[in-house]
Amino acid sequence: MDSVTVSERAARRIAEILSREPAGTMLRLSVEGGGCSGFQYKFDMDREQTRDDLLIRRDQAVILIDQLSLGYLAGSEIDFVDDLIGASFRVNNPNAKASCGCGTSFAL
Repeated sequence: MDSVTVSERAARRIAEILSREPAGTMLRLSVEGGGCSGFQYKFDMDREQTRDDLLIRRDQAVILIDQLSLGYLAGSEIDFVDDLIGASFRVNNPNAKASCGCGTSFAL
């Protein structure tokens, strides 16, 4: 299975966010049903890693992804963009056949 990568911009922003949280806090990325295109990405803070979680470290950034979500995210890159629309995390997902304009939901 292709792994998930984290861009340098995203790692820097995640590290900045985690530095304001209690020690041991990690960013959890998951995929849920819903959103305007069928599935949506969800970002949460988590202090608990489960046995099945994929743990990704890049510099000071620590990301958790559960196995079910990983099936939808294989080969994806987590990026952080700051453009006219605003600043946000974006998942560049090669598995997505369609996505919404805001970039938070996708279809397979």
